[in-house]
Amino acid sequence: SYASPTPAIEEGRVYFHFGTHGTWCLDSATGKPLWDRRDLRCNHFRGPGSSPILYKNLLVMIFDGADYQFVVAVDKATGQNVWKKDRNKAKSRQFTSDMDIFAEVTENGQRTGLLGYREELWAKSSGMDKRLVFKLFGEKLNWHATMDLMLGRSLQLTLGAHGVPVMAFSINTNDHTQMVYVERSAYKLPFMPEEFSFFLLEDGQLDFYTLRRDIFALGKDYTLRDQTGRVVGRLDGLILSLGGTWRGRVLRDHKDKRLLMVLKLFCAMLPFNNGCRRHIRSLYRGVYAGRLVPKLERQEADLYMNPRRTR
Repeated sequence: SYASPTPAIEEGRVYFHFGTHGTWCLDSATGKPLWDRRDLRCNHFRGPGSSPILYKNLLVMIFDGADYQFVVAVDKATGQNVWKKDRNKAKSRQFTSDMDIFAEVTENGQRTGLLGYREELWAKSSGMDKRLVFKLFGEKLNWHATMDLMLGRSLQLTLGAHGVPVMAFSINTNDHTQMVYVERSAYKLPFMPEEFSFFLLEDGQLDFYTLRRDIFALGKDYTLRDQTGRVVGRLDGLILSLGGTWRGRVLRDHKDKRLLMVLKLFCAMLPFNNGCRRHIRSLYRGVYAGRLVPKLERQEADLYMNPRRTR
């Protein structure tokens, strides 16, 4: 309901709050509007739910949108802002029923996207039901791309690598028909940095890339190289950041939209990287010992379907 918030009442006045749809102060005796605010905006997705609070000379309101989250206090006599405080950026569980928005993408100082993952599948599942699925959304919450941890492909590569965890991810973007597959290299010496590889396909032309973690990298830095070994980009992990923050750079002649999407989703995966390795290693041990019957959910099974066959 758009009228879920409970009004706040004091002698002579009543305050009606409908989130992004507006806030009104009315004379409780005559019903006459004394002031209103319709410029405090956010995307509630499922409608506003928080109620206003009266405190001394302030009316305090919470805006917990899927895109913006902030608390604002206005002068209860005039409706003008006294203070406004942004809350945890891009941290909202109200975006969809199964999606936790946990990070944001900024470009040139402006937020351009939100990153979410299916919490139920990853944090609250186990075995072959435990899957990692990311989604990249635009600033207006339109879908841009999805990244899936492919359990079947990952187990195949891990079995071939005799137990060395090899993760494989698929990336599906909103404006390209080609899937992008990002895979961790099985060739890794002890104590040496890990490496991922992928390629982009455009009109039959292949462009190969590798992302290798730097040997001396406190902030989990990765170097992007093209198929000739030339350094064409960097992902610099910021050491003093909660949850992980990466600053990405690519050379101008490699500024491809899909490449940038891959890098954004790769950065989103990095805080879960250790968990992915542990999960694939655990699945491998279960399958190898015969304790686990490998079976895929339909969502992942569809990723392996023959595109030439009518279904």
